[in-house]
Amino acid sequence: MTLTHFDAEGRAHMVDVSGKPVTDRIAVAEAAVRMQPATLAFVTEGRAKKGDVLGVARLAGIMAAKRTSDLIPLCHPLPLTRAALDLTPDPSLPGIRIRATVSTTGMTGVEMEALTAASVAALTVYDMLKAVEKGMVIQEVRLVLKDGGKSGRYDAEEGTA
Repeated sequence: MTLTHFDAEGRAHMVDVSGKPVTDRIAVAEAAVRMQPATLAFVTEGRAKKGDVLGVARLAGIMAAKRTSDLIPLCHPLPLTRAALDLTPDPSLPGIRIRATVSTTGMTGVEMEALTAASVAALTVYDMLKAVEKGMVIQEVRLVLKDGGKSGRYDAEEGTA
């Protein structure tokens, strides 16, 4: 297996996707922010001093998906057709579960956009609540689904690649 972001001499480069066909692409990524039950109550009861924690984090994730190529050096700028985030309080964690879904019609995938969206949403949850708890843990950032393109479908939940 070769790493696509390195040329024959081992130098980093942006992958040439000009010969690839345009196809529908989708990626789903997840993250979680674990916190104390009392901190989670600030979110669920709407008591966070900075406002609507989940709404702000959702917008931050969408904005991050759109700006991924500005953050990850070798990512292509992509015209996204969808960037959606679901942020769900989970008392069993306790904390917030984040799921980012990103899609495009293009020549390269949107895995990095989905992962960036989930990560930035998690960071925003932390930022919004850090005055209440500094010991929150961002965890479980992972790609759970990608579909489209030459490599086909990957589904972590089905165990398929």
